[in-house]
Amino acid sequence: MKIIINGKSMEFDENTTLESVLKKLSLEGKVMAAAVNMEIIKQNSWGNYILNDGDKLELLDFVGGG
Repeated sequence: MKIIINGKSMEFDENTTLESVLKKLSLEGKVMAAAVNMEIIKQNSWGNYILNDGDKLELLDFVGGG
């Protein structure tokens, strides 16, 4: 299935969870927030949240500074 991640189209297996996408992209511990189709998904739900074909996933990391 195809998922758009931060504007880039990528292929994943059916029934892929948000957490498994982060593992596959080596982003565990680096992503602070995730939104699927403009809806924020709580971090404690990432392991159970199954993505669907065509979902638009935005992965965010907060950067401090001034």
